[in-house]
Amino acid sequence: MDTLIRFFQEGGAFMYPIAIVLVVGIAIAIERWLVLSAAKSSNRQAFDRILPLLQKKDYNSVVNLGKTSSAPIARIIAAGITRMAQSPRRDDIELAMEEGVMEAMPRLEKRTAYLATLANIATLLGLLGTIIGLIQAFTAVASADPAEKAALLSSSIAVAMNTTAFGLIAAIPLLLVHSMIQSKTTEIIDSLEMAGVKCLNIIAHSSEVPQRTRAPESAVKPQSAAQ
Repeated sequence: MDTLIRFFQEGGAFMYPIAIVLVVGIAIAIERWLVLSAAKSSNRQAFDRILPLLQKKDYNSVVNLGKTSSAPIARIIAAGITRMAQSPRRDDIELAMEEGVMEAMPRLEKRTAYLATLANIATLLGLLGTIIGLIQAFTAVASADPAEKAALLSSSIAVAMNTTAFGLIAAIPLLLVHSMIQSKTTEIIDSLEMAGVKCLNIIAHSSEVPQRTRAPESAVKPQSAAQ
């Protein structure tokens, strides 16, 4: 602990903004991880409730669940059911669900990009602190006694490099956490799309929803066999 405190104190004034950046990044990472974990759990629970309702064609209960539930998947499926009452075409229902996914994405990706930005800021602050520390070191050495210049220069450079080291110490975990949270966000978005397709297929099998219209294939007239 004494070594860490001495390392922090010898780094100069730039150690404090780097520490602030690290604390803010950790707070954002914890908040995002809790939000994404809660969203993943609520989506799974809502999908388990919606699936039997769709199989029983109880669409009113699905719509009511979408209005009361905070799970994105419930609102996405409810949007598709609501659109089905207006237009029973599969294309229209699918577009309504895609709109729901696009509305859920900003809430899931919120503040995640800040982690990469904070990691870059920590690195740049470390480099800036080192450069300023080296400038001050060479300025002090210029007026020092010749016999003491080597020792003074080496100690001053060592202190100046502390900010670069601390900047990297802050930046590397933030980049790692950013990658993990981004991967978790992508996983949730993919699960929303997959659940939407599954529910859409269940709805499409009912008599109320016609299948997706396709362009007619060119008919090939069979040639009569030569007698």
